[in-house]
Amino acid sequence: MTSPENMKIPAELLPRDGRFGAGPSKVRTAQLEALLADGTSYLGTSHRQSTVKNKVGEVRDGLRALFNLPDGYEVLLGNGGTTCFWDAATFHLIESHSQHLHFGEFSSKFGTAVKAAPHLSDPEVISTEPGTHPTSIAREDVDLYALTHNETSTGVMMPIVRPEGASGLVAVDATSAAGGLMVDASQFDCYYFAPQKSFASDGGLWLALCSPAAVERIEKLAASDRWTPEFFNLKTALDNSRLNQTYNTPALATIHLLASQIKWFNENGGLSFSAGRSARSAEILYTWAEESDFASPFVENASERSNVIGTIDFADGVDAALIAKILRANGVVDTEPYRKLGRNQLRIAMFPAIDPEDIAALCGSINYVVGNL
Repeated sequence: MTSPENMKIPAELLPRDGRFGAGPSKVRTAQLEALLADGTSYLGTSHRQSTVKNKVGEVRDGLRALFNLPDGYEVLLGNGGTTCFWDAATFHLIESHSQHLHFGEFSSKFGTAVKAAPHLSDPEVISTEPGTHPTSIAREDVDLYALTHNETSTGVMMPIVRPEGASGLVAVDATSAAGGLMVDASQFDCYYFAPQKSFASDGGLWLALCSPAAVERIEKLAASDRWTPEFFNLKTALDNSRLNQTYNTPALATIHLLASQIKWFNENGGLSFSAGRSARSAEILYTWAEESDFASPFVENASERSNVIGTIDFADGVDAALIAKILRANGVVDTEPYRKLGRNQLRIAMFPAIDPEDIAALCGSINYVVGNL
């Protein structure tokens, strides 16, 4: 008797591309072809020269257009990814006291970094259970409100709106949201992310869309007597970004893949195009789960269900881990749930590069697996 792990899903049911990971995410073939075409003149060259600096400038200009940034907003970038940016923000975005919304593993990390910073007061933390999101509360003593647009671990998204009556900066972790969810730039002062999710590139780079108020805060704190390691110095990142470069050597392939994805977004209609693809995928996934007799969306409130990361619970007696194992054996990868959440579920990325038709095929493949277990 054939074991369940050796189950073969009919080829006609399988997605054309089986990559559904929450990051690193699917990279489109067109991006790889563009990198290959430029490879001999771009890779292995100095990041201080025009070949690379022009590509960085393309990224910065493309993000300005994609997010329709108001006058005065600047695009900063630096090495180290979002984890690095959290540490940098403790030096040059927070004056003394911040408020953080915690509703999952990743939304809690910035607050943890702030609490460990000896030059800052303990942050105010507002938490809700996984599967929901909290709301900011304006405080006179808060100079930075830390929001998360999309909680990657649980599949919860939240609207980005300035707290009513708040005077502090609004900083938004958009690592898994940027490019896949709509956002109004007037509602944030710093919208920061890494490129390995919706932008279909590799990690190790952070990007931050900063308002004039955020730039002013960076320059003010950099001019103070607050000691800052140069790698975490946002003023250094600001100065280098204005020259279309990074403080230290970046991964050139990462920047090229990122530029290709931004160009694809903008040439096809901008953020409404890229976020629209994710919204269509989410509609397919959640409709399937709601109509299923063995699966259901983990996030109960439909308005809080993420369009870029779907978390689907499975009924008792249906082993989601086994389903993920069978899918992987058939070339459909990275559907396993976030390990620390500990639920009988699958976590499915729906970033813009992922074809909505492949989401539909994934649902059909899961139906086949469950029906044959």
